[in-house]
Amino acid sequence: MKPENSSPKIDYDVAIVGAGPVGLATALGLRQRGIENIIVLDQTRAFRKVGQGVDLLPNGLKAVKYIDNQAYENIKETGQKFNNPPQPNSETESKKNQPSPEWTTRNVNGEKIRSFVLKYDEWFDKYGEGRVSISWYNLQTQLRMLLPSDRLKINHRCVNVVAEPELKCVRADFISNQGVEANPYSHWENKQQDDQTSAVNSSPLPQSEIISIRAKLLIAADGINSTVRQVIYKDSSYSAYRKPEYSGIAAISSGGAIEIPETLSQEIQEQFLQNSRIVSIVNDQISKDSIINETTEMILFSRQPGQFGYLIHAALPLELLAEKSGKELINIALEELKKA
Repeated sequence: MKPENSSPKIDYDVAIVGAGPVGLATALGLRQRGIENIIVLDQTRAFRKVGQGVDLLPNGLKAVKYIDNQAYENIKETGQKFNNPPQPNSETESKKNQPSPEWTTRNVNGEKIRSFVLKYDEWFDKYGEGRVSISWYNLQTQLRMLLPSDRLKINHRCVNVVAEPELKCVRADFISNQGVEANPYSHWENKQQDDQTSAVNSSPLPQSEIISIRAKLLIAADGINSTVRQVIYKDSSYSAYRKPEYSGIAAISSGGAIEIPETLSQEIQEQFLQNSRIVSIVNDQISKDSIINETTEMILFSRQPGQFGYLIHAALPLELLAEKSGKELINIALEELKKA
């Protein structure tokens, strides 16, 4: 039993809600500058290979280097491996004398509209820092591995935030050991797989527990569907911004590499990729005076011979996408490509 006059304890100097790249980078930066009594909390139950690719441009890499030099070196090394996957010896030799890889935008006839180089060194020479592509999961992992394990708690879903000015702190309430819920990153995954997982893991779990922590400062890094933002903007002049608004542009992806017949692979290479790993395709004829309409665009990529993936950007109404997954989304994308 607590003494009658005792006050609640302030647990941390800083609490960070969200263990994505932003939350983890913030934690590392604070620790590098002597603020060690911190905690990062996230609702996920396990760190899994979810998410898409992330491009870190010069300013992004400079920011990472300023935050934590070891994180910078690790991310740069991982990103360069991602950009240059192992190739058979014969292909490695044949590529030595080829020009630097580019990301090119072409029209449906394969004609080049514009391009920019992808090579790290060329970006470094021009901007004083390079450019790397890295998967979201690998970026998160490289940052997470530099943070002591006791500074990170998973299975903590933030449900409420309360200012306690009399204690000069903020209280955040979390649910832990909650029942099986949709994966917080499920918008990157196949909904059918999630449904199957939920069915398998539907056995009763320990009763949910409310855990409260107090910190002098609370940082919200819990993503586009931020609970913290929804709580603090409620009943305020910013209430219209509590939840994200659909931009009107959807992205539908292949979900991974797809193997296709050799003849089709060769045709795609010759007409569109042309020895590059990635190309954007738009329905536009080359004209000096034309404005390129890229409302509908296909990004096609290939990291290994014969294997391709795609990402289709299209202006689609939200109600058309609701509750759709897998083949349904692909069929929607195909219809949009036909219109383009």
